[in-house]
Formats: sequence, structure tokens, C-alpha cells
Amino acid sequence: MSRIAPLSESEASDKAQQTYGRIKEVFELDEIPEPFLLMGRVPAFLQDFYMNFKKFVMGEGKLTERERLVIAIAVAANAGSDSWIKFLRDRAGDMVTDEQFAEIGSLVSTNSMYNTFFKFRDLSGSEIFDGMSVGLRAHVFSGTSFDEKMVELINTAISDINACKPCTAGHVKKARNLGISDEQLLEAIQVAAVIQAGVKYTQIAG
Repeated sequence: MSRIAPLSESEASDKAQQTYGRIKEVFELDEIPEPFLLMGRVPAFLQDFYMNFKKFVMGEGKLTERERLVIAIAVAANAGSDSWIKFLRDRAGDMVTDEQFAEIGSLVSTNSMYNTFFKFRDLSGSEIFDGMSVGLRAHVFSGTSFDEKMVELINTAISDINACKPCTAGHVKKARNLGISDEQLLEAIQVAAVIQAGVKYTQIAG
């Protein structure tokens, strides 16, 4: 049983009802997706999240719609959030194939492996480990159907969420070398931040 009960459309009133209406209209949906129904219990949060999602995940900017959705799916996959993965994959449609979703999963998982290793180096308080070989394989970073720029956008976002300072700094540097602008990097993190808030709330809701 959920710790926070979803607020159905029939139960919603005032601000929650208004935001539900906007979600259905803007997202072109017949029904409110489950994650938003959970947010309905706190209308201010529902409205904030909807506006942030509309602006940063759906809005126009320096990143393409597909790039933003791929980053969003990667963040949801990193959190293991079934409801957000389903919602975002439905929105992506043919822009993200089943094979590419598997590739996103492999990139997220490889990032977590490297983040764990380099966070240890950073947090150990010893320089002894800096001179030791990493010894981990990561051919997946150049072995998917995504181009280098898309891979680095994912790598930067996931390394940031996983709080690996050396990994995040390294991926930002590589992204810039590939011609990714600071504005595009910021947008990637804004997308990641919004989806991270969504998955965190659904995890709390149970």
C-alpha cells in the first residue's frame, strides 16, 4: 500500500484540479499519469513540478526534444522508477527504441560503477589510490548507437546525481571538448534535476 494515496481527478479540487486540466491539455492525455496523481496531494508541489517539467523537459532550448527525453529516461532508470520510465518512454515514442533503452541502461550502470570507484578515491583521504590502475572496462561509452555528445550529456547528468565530483568534472571537460556548450550542459542538469525531484517524490510516496 502506498504511503501517499493518489488523488484521483474526481477527488481533486481548486489548484490540483486546475493543474490536472493543464497536464491533460498540454501533454495531450486522456488520463493523468500515476506520478502526477501522487503529487496531487500537495497542489503547490504538483504545480511547481508540472511547470518545471513543461519548461525544462518539454520546452525548447539548446538541446533537442530527443536529447532532453533521453537524459530524463536515464535519470529515471538510474533511480529504478518504473512509473517514470513508463511515462517518459511513452512520451518519447519512436525517438527511443527498445534497443536504445537498453543502451541507456548500460550507460547508467557503467557510470554508477565508475562513480563508485572515483568517489572512493576522492573520499578516501589518501593519495595512495590515485596512482593505482582503475582496472575497469567501459567500452560501452563508445559502443552504443548514441553519438559522443549524447553519451557525455548522460554521463554528466548521472555522475552529478551520483555525487561523483571527479567524474562530473571529467565529463564536463570532455563535453566541452566535443563542442557541447555550457548552456547545453546546464539544460541537461536542469532536466536531470526536475526528473530527480519527480522520482524522489514517487519513492517517498511508496
